[in-house]
Amino acid sequence: MTLELSHALNIAKVLTEALPYIRQFRGKTFVIKYGGNAMVDEALKNSFARDVALMKLVGINPVIVHGGGPQIGQLLKRLGKESEFFRGMRVTDSETMDVVEMVLGGLVNKDIVNLINRHGGHAVGLTGKDGGFIRAKKLTFDDHLPEMQTSEIIDIGHVGEVTTIDTTLINTLDSADFIPVIAPIGVGEDGHAYNINADLVACQLAAALNAEKLILLTNTAGLLDENGQVLTGLTEVQVDELIEQGVIHSGMLPKIKSALDAVHAGVNSAHIIDGRVQHAVLLEILTDAGVGTVIRRVAC
Repeated sequence: MTLELSHALNIAKVLTEALPYIRQFRGKTFVIKYGGNAMVDEALKNSFARDVALMKLVGINPVIVHGGGPQIGQLLKRLGKESEFFRGMRVTDSETMDVVEMVLGGLVNKDIVNLINRHGGHAVGLTGKDGGFIRAKKLTFDDHLPEMQTSEIIDIGHVGEVTTIDTTLINTLDSADFIPVIAPIGVGEDGHAYNINADLVACQLAAALNAEKLILLTNTAGLLDENGQVLTGLTEVQVDELIEQGVIHSGMLPKIKSALDAVHAGVNSAHIIDGRVQHAVLLEILTDAGVGTVIRRVAC
């Protein structure tokens, strides 16, 4: 057998393996949180864009929510402004919010849109301010001070939490064969813009869209057990047990909780996948192997 024929047979095998998944997910919506190495490594950026374009071509509706924290930090540093965080959230005064909107809604968003379009997709960039489809309110923290037997309200500026999502705009774009690419910026009743955690926006958008899947790209292989092996095929109950046992902790905990919230809200499955692997999204959804942790909703 020639090398060329062997290569062609491998391609045919991959296509036939993908066929039942394509049939199963045709017409379904997948919300993908795009971030980490997949946003900065050129090979990974291009493989992600090709994956998304191909998904749309075979009838799956991808909706992209992206982050951009490192890019915001870099521009703030160039402007001579130090980044400040509280409980993992960027403290966002008015000047910083201007930078957030410039970077997330402009530079990063349009770079992703352009990349997907170059690979054959038809992407459209949005923030939650477009059509007011992501409504938000100021996020504050109530810190209890035991020594004073009182509480202190911590205000970290233009950081918000989602109050409502109107899916009309996203559904319209999906039905017209466009791929929505969303920067996690919401708008308040007062018209002020709010910087919102991208994982939380992706989770709540997946629930609002009644999505088939929520996919979170990370810089890890997924959720690992004490032996470093990837845990997958988990139910909501199993995830709750792992949190209680301390297996899920530190940086993975917020992502797992976002995934769990989406499943609780009716999303059929949430995937935490290794964005450092080329074509990670297609490997996860269209092959038997997968490249991450899956949390599935158990039907009542």
